Amino acid sequence: MGAQTGARGRVTQREHGTRQTGDSSGPGGTSGSRSVYLAWGGLTLAGFLYGYNWVVMKAGLAYTDPAAFGALRIFLAGVFLFLVMVVLRRPLRPTNWRATVLVGLFSTAAFTGLTFWALHLGAAGKTSVLYYTMPIWLLIISRIVLHERVRGFQWLYVSVALAGLVLVISPWDVEGTIIGNLLAVGAGVFVAVSAVLVKTLLRDEKCDVLSLTAWQTLFGSVPLVIIAFLVSDSGPRWTGWFVGALLYNVVLVSGLAMLLWFFSLRHLPAGTAGLGRLLAPVVGVIASWLQLGEIPNGYETAGMVMILLGLFALAIHPLLSERRARVTARAAPPAAQEKKPSVVSAAVKPAAGAEFAAERSVAGPAVERAPGE
Repeated sequence: MGAQTGARGRVTQREHGTRQTGDSSGPGGTSGSRSVYLAWGGLTLAGFLYGYNWVVMKAGLAYTDPAAFGALRIFLAGVFLFLVMVVLRRPLRPTNWRATVLVGLFSTAAFTGLTFWALHLGAAGKTSVLYYTMPIWLLIISRIVLHERVRGFQWLYVSVALAGLVLVISPWDVEGTIIGNLLAVGAGVFVAVSAVLVKTLLRDEKCDVLSLTAWQTLFGSVPLVIIAFLVSDSGPRWTGWFVGALLYNVVLVSGLAMLLWFFSLRHLPAGTAGLGRLLAPVVGVIASWLQLGEIPNGYETAGMVMILLGLFALAIHPLLSERRARVTARAAPPAAQEKKPSVVSAAVKPAAGAEFAAERSVAGPAVERAPGE
């Protein structure tokens, strides 16, 4: 009887992730609850740092051109990440050179170049929302390349977000910043492609995520530095504002925010953590409105609302599905549970698998972190 009770308690604990049932006054319960609260706090802070960075990058472009700012930001971020690896004594050698180079080209070089150019041409808030359409492209590309199943309601959410995307881009407005809008969307597409590459890499072989992030950042900085030397007429104006913007990107975004994102993925379900990331574009829109005076027109406002609603629905859909599965498993008659113990284990395995996948696919929100945020 004692063994059965202990096993049932372990199953309940795995079903609820880090939440503890029963008395939480013990060391395990207190520690688990504290980790969850810290993870939510870290996720919220990371969302603010990522969201406000769109305003910081837009302001920094007043002191240099997009190519120079992008090259400096990514190269220094790579150096910073390698210093973090040395301090944490992580392995420095990448496990797959070819895949790491491809991720660096798509996730860092292409993303950063398109993002800074889009910010140079358009508004910071709108650019942040257009970039965060990345989960939509990731869903579509994963369906084509990885043959991952997309359910009916998910297509509905994607359709809502894509309709909003058309309103934001407003192709009928010939005087608008169509090119800047398309560049921002293109940045999200490239990050989605890199996410599929990273997911394939992490699935096929063991890989240290921090090492992958540092190396792909360094590789991605190479073409950016070359382009900056070729197209930049003069160097940046090293004012206090520009140095502050650069430090914000290197230390707070590429360092602190990324580590907070990793921590939240470790202690929260992947879907929940992804839902928290929707704070970033909201902060970007509000901050650009308050600080930069960027007021979207009617089409852009409606489109951004539709995009955020579609992304919110995509993020919360798997959480609701998992919750329904747990409720169904608990509601099964005791006789059915004794004859078919796999009912409980089937309900537990997705949650445990999701947690394991979250720890292994950090590069996806590292990618989602996203390397260029």
